[in-house]
Amino acid sequence: MQIEHRSNLSIYYFTKKIFLFGKAVAKNIMTLPDNMTLEMLIVFGFLIFATGLFVFEIVRMDMVGLLMMVSLPLAGVITPSDAISGLSSNAVVSIIAVIIMGHGLDKTGVMNGFARHIIRFSGKSQVRMISLISATVAVISSFMQNIGAAALFLPSTNRMCKQLNVPISRVLIPMGYCAVIGGCITLVGSSPLILLNDLMASWWSNNQSFLGNQPFKAFGLFSVAPIGIALVIAAILYFILLGRFVLPKTKIQTDSCSLLNHDLECTYGREVGTVFEMQVPSNFYTRRLEELKLRPLYHATVVCINKHHGRYQINVPGRADVIEPNDVVGIVSNHEHAQKLAKDMGWHLCDELDMLNGILSPDHSGITQAIVTPRSELVGKTLHAYGFRKKLQINPLAIYRRDKVILEDISEIKIQTGDAFLLHGEWEKFHLLKLKPILAFTEHLQGEIMHPEKAGFAVICLILALVLALGFKIQLSIALLTGAVGMILSRVLSLDEAYQSVDWMTVFLLAGLIPLGIAFEETGAARFLATFLTDLILGKLTPVILFLIIGCLTSFFTLVTSNIGATVLMIPLAMNMAIQHDADPRMAALLVAITASNTFILPTHQVNALIMRPGGYKVKDYVRAGSGMTLLYLSVVIIIMYFFYGIAA
Repeated sequence: MQIEHRSNLSIYYFTKKIFLFGKAVAKNIMTLPDNMTLEMLIVFGFLIFATGLFVFEIVRMDMVGLLMMVSLPLAGVITPSDAISGLSSNAVVSIIAVIIMGHGLDKTGVMNGFARHIIRFSGKSQVRMISLISATVAVISSFMQNIGAAALFLPSTNRMCKQLNVPISRVLIPMGYCAVIGGCITLVGSSPLILLNDLMASWWSNNQSFLGNQPFKAFGLFSVAPIGIALVIAAILYFILLGRFVLPKTKIQTDSCSLLNHDLECTYGREVGTVFEMQVPSNFYTRRLEELKLRPLYHATVVCINKHHGRYQINVPGRADVIEPNDVVGIVSNHEHAQKLAKDMGWHLCDELDMLNGILSPDHSGITQAIVTPRSELVGKTLHAYGFRKKLQINPLAIYRRDKVILEDISEIKIQTGDAFLLHGEWEKFHLLKLKPILAFTEHLQGEIMHPEKAGFAVICLILALVLALGFKIQLSIALLTGAVGMILSRVLSLDEAYQSVDWMTVFLLAGLIPLGIAFEETGAARFLATFLTDLILGKLTPVILFLIIGCLTSFFTLVTSNIGATVLMIPLAMNMAIQHDADPRMAALLVAITASNTFILPTHQVNALIMRPGGYKVKDYVRAGSGMTLLYLSVVIIIMYFFYGIAA
């Protein structure tokens, strides 16, 4: 009884301490500045909470967005309609439409063509590839919303990284950052710059007493081009010089040509499963494939032959095809057998895929397993008699029958129901075979059926969307949706394929972060913080120091609110500060509109959120790469404005 009494006393005193602590906190809240409200305090708490979830990765990123969408209206700081407004926002609808159009362009081979040109110019240089992709996206972003430009280039960037064996995490951050920066090249490239002249004109008309009736002069379309171009160049140089330190250190798979997964390797062993490229010397005696007996001697299957320096290519060679001097041959075998084959034949075994990289890259072709169905037309026939290679354009590698792997003379074996085939070929050919009642695939097939004949329709739909947005000033989301719907109606892709192409995790992450920005603006938390920080500035400042402070303030607000919200808040404030410190208010407004895009440290910007999942990024990756980029961004903007725009005058 005494122990229980002491326990009750301990609980009582602990509860009393909690009560007194809560009372002290409430008292402190009540003594906050007059212009600080409880709603503001709640919003600051949610900001800290969301940042903590991002940094410590307690829940998945899209869950953070959903928590904000639910918690903010429950706390009473925004209305339920504001909480779900992100799902219908211009940015979110635009990204859905652009992802659909990007999938259509990729499916018709348009982005493949773009990728081939980039690969041709970049070769195997990771630096050149990053530079070319980033510069191209920046140019596109200068007349198209940056989120749209980034989403449009995601499929081709992913394809190039697979073909060149470059981790996509080393490419997407430079591409995404340059997409954001590219919006600063023209006055229509980003929302803050689009709003710039209107917000300046409104402030100008209300402050004529301070301006001495000086007429308002708007900025032209390319007035910001010197700053934007300098920023793009600086960003590319930043990643070229410091990329190895600031980008995620993802390891490249050394055995990148191995195409067997663990299950298939356990079934078929390691006799086959790796692709190799071999160069035939000029003194080689021309022979047919069946004469070389590569399968019985080396368990090797020739899957493609490149002839006449790439001008002619046989993708599924038959036994009657010939190997000639200077041919480049692609085989599937293992490393030991490939070395022996090269030594015996006098061929040169390449260290990695080069001439055949396009056709043999895992993105384009691979190895899978299929089972012969009971009613298959293959039953009772041999592969040779059926014309398997010629009809289906697929290379058979091995047969698995009654717990035995057969590698030799598989073309002359009569096929039985239940036989398992190990096959190599283009993913598109596998998808076409899947539609026929011949074989049942046991593995998930990558890729999809391409429709190059629809490429013209896909390009026309993209041009239509851009013309509506840029030429007729149609709202971006409606213009892009028009292009996406056009692709569906023209059968570039089906409605189901359009739904499946959208990354809904990214959509809900974006839609959930938008209400946090709305709460910051509607509760007055952003204005309170801006005014509070401005009041800390004492004495007269030089224009350069003033502009540096304005740039830092805008960069901070664009991380915690939308870039539009930061622009609307900061432009009047910055112009007032410029008047007080004898600086040019137009330059102060321009600085705000540009630094509203300085949002690299957190995945709160739409582009950063878009590339987060495809790149496999964590918040620390953005902090590492974005911290230096943020400082570089501010430095370049201030330097260019000092020398080209005369802010010190």
